[in-house]
Amino acid sequence: MRISELSRETGAPVATIKYYLREGLLSAGERSAPNQATYGEEHVRRVHMIRALTDVGGLSVADTKSVIDAIESDLPVTRAFEIAQSTVSEHVNPETLDADALETVDSAISGWGCEADDPGRLAAARVVMNFRKAGQGTHPGWLARYAEAAQLVAEADLDLVESRTGLAAQAETIVVGTVLGDALFAALRRSAQAASTIRRYGDPSRE
Repeated sequence: MRISELSRETGAPVATIKYYLREGLLSAGERSAPNQATYGEEHVRRVHMIRALTDVGGLSVADTKSVIDAIESDLPVTRAFEIAQSTVSEHVNPETLDADALETVDSAISGWGCEADDPGRLAAARVVMNFRKAGQGTHPGWLARYAEAAQLVAEADLDLVESRTGLAAQAETIVVGTVLGDALFAALRRSAQAASTIRRYGDPSRE
């Protein structure tokens, strides 16, 4: 297909596709004439992936490039996860965190073997710290249940990765799943909160 057809197939403007090509996010098409190239289904998938990472995942073009480079490399699964997490995680300066918040998080994730500079650990500590500053406190059982839920989701992620055949397919699932998985979990949490609230307290609109 020509670039105009690729645009119609993906919904991405031609100018956007050309931008992806210039930035190295999308591989060049097969030359069919001096100023013309043809594109295939792999290009369709890649454009959809790029738009998902940028539009849904909120990644910058530079971060999207890092993610795609990880997909196209021959890195082991563990390293691909590290790159994906580093790309999507905000880097928190540990010096800005209260020691008590870090201790609270470490207690909840005891046994996970996280490094001191683990981005998830630091981000969680900052959330706990700000939660307390907002006057909410943090009940140990509340945080522990969050940690349990996170472990369940992590196992589900790995099961999905293992369902893919080949390192490239697994790497693609890792990086895309890490980015979009955050958005998915947040969305499902909203629905679960609404459903649980009605079950626990009833629905006044139906009374």
